[in-house]
Amino acid sequence: MLNLTELEQLITFADCGTLSKAASQLHLSQPTITRTMQHLEDTFNVPLFIRGKNKITLNETGMQAVKYARQLVADAETAASQIQAFHARLYTIAVETCAPAPLWSLLPLLSAQFPQQTISSKLSEVPTISQNVAAGICDIGILPYHADSDELTCIPVLQEKLFVCIVPQHELANNNSLTFTALNGFNCLLRSQIGFWDELCHQKMPASRFLIQTDEFAFKELIKTSTLPCFTTDLVKDTQDFLYGRQIIPCTDPEANVTYHFLCRKKRPDLIALANQLRMQNRL
Repeated sequence: MLNLTELEQLITFADCGTLSKAASQLHLSQPTITRTMQHLEDTFNVPLFIRGKNKITLNETGMQAVKYARQLVADAETAASQIQAFHARLYTIAVETCAPAPLWSLLPLLSAQFPQQTISSKLSEVPTISQNVAAGICDIGILPYHADSDELTCIPVLQEKLFVCIVPQHELANNNSLTFTALNGFNCLLRSQIGFWDELCHQKMPASRFLIQTDEFAFKELIKTSTLPCFTTDLVKDTQDFLYGRQIIPCTDPEANVTYHFLCRKKRPDLIALANQLRMQNRL
């Protein structure tokens, strides 16, 4: 039976070129490596080395053995990582969302309903979310629209409305409402990690340039000191500090008023019940 540890030593010998260098790299004694090479020849039942005075080198069969050894070790590492990932998934509820706001109410609810489970979440591209839920890569998906499927349940759970935040001296400040067309061409501040909102702004405002901030503190400080427009939504709390003095103007484009939908597999009645609880909590 082939031993993975011995195969790894064979690979190291092939990479290092000498037994002494391989032993040094593996923190083993040279006699130990020598015995391993001999045992591998016994296991394969063929000669793998050309032996000279105080030196061995791989013969043609030995080089082929190294090739297979690399594949076997790589396969073993892949198998181990996949088994570990499978085990972790048994005790994890994975959420993929198109925007951060739905997580603010969803994650506390998940933690309360499934206290023994690990909850993981990440922002994902909209087209991949329903595919990943259907494939079992994630348990819950949050989309900005309804998705029909024979395998999946889709439930509206939350609404979010976009607003433009403008300083009083800005030429758009006197408007009661705004559209992306009216904003197109004006440069804006934009927070990173906002999911599909980022793509929407770039798509609808191609003539605008965006100063994107990855740090929340820096973003808020720029809002206080800059005259550039920025965005907020009705789900963002505690905005008075950094939006003080700005006009908060609703954006009336249909795309700026989003109903988020909770997506899960139909064979998960526990998650469907949670989605309905979230929908009632948000009064939809």
